[in-house]
Amino acid sequence: MPLQLWLTSNQVPFWHWLRVWLSTVRTYVTCNSNQLLLTTHTDSYLITAISYKDSTVTITPSAMSTCNSMQQSPNLGLDWASPFQLGPSILLLLSCTPPTSSLTIKGSPVCDPSSTHLCATFYTCPAAVNLELPLFPHTNTCCVYSPANFNGKGELDMREMKCKGYTSIASLEDSPTDPSKWLYGVTLKYTDGGFDDYYMNNKCNTCEDSGGICGYSPPGNSFLCICNNGFNTSTDCYNNYNPIQGYEDVIGSSTSLSTYYKWECKIIRE
Repeated sequence: MPLQLWLTSNQVPFWHWLRVWLSTVRTYVTCNSNQLLLTTHTDSYLITAISYKDSTVTITPSAMSTCNSMQQSPNLGLDWASPFQLGPSILLLLSCTPPTSSLTIKGSPVCDPSSTHLCATFYTCPAAVNLELPLFPHTNTCCVYSPANFNGKGELDMREMKCKGYTSIASLEDSPTDPSKWLYGVTLKYTDGGFDDYYMNNKCNTCEDSGGICGYSPPGNSFLCICNNGFNTSTDCYNNYNPIQGYEDVIGSSTSLSTYYKWECKIIRE
């Protein structure tokens, strides 16, 4: 029972399939108002990226701080029974009781002292005042939580950490000193094996590296690399663009969301 995603751009829609073992994720992954959501005991989180290559999904909690918007955050949580766990994103705890160097869990320090430059960089964002911080606050109220982990309830307990908010950096992009250009989100690793590779193709990595979305076009299931500007190709998005003519049905193997596409999604049965 796959999860079927419908992506559209102007008059050029195509099918894109999230091929996971839905028998293990359908309790947690749902469609609601054309949004793909991961639901846990703490909240429902918007899924904003999927990587088949890395078997990860990225969520963007609505109460998570970013450079443009900082706010107090409730606990972030995952269900222990779910097939997801924290992935490789960078988790920053914000507006904590100073000094964060004394922040410990079961006697062990949790803040990475070698990464305080990320705190200093993030704290250059003017929105820090929304967390009752002054402009350019001292980094002793920020903690790069590494390795990040949840408590026994499967939560990042903000009260226990004595912090008001958090942010999660999925990627620094190519701007490690400009937090306004960072990609924010909590990366989760799919732990129940890998994503279903039934439709995978060895061309997919090259397609993804060029910024494309891997897919297959029925009825022959020939490989397609769908590019952000609305073109498709049989190889990658570096060259050889061919316009998508009319409606193309594409069974996809991975996706990285872009502003070119908008989502519609629904659950179907095969």
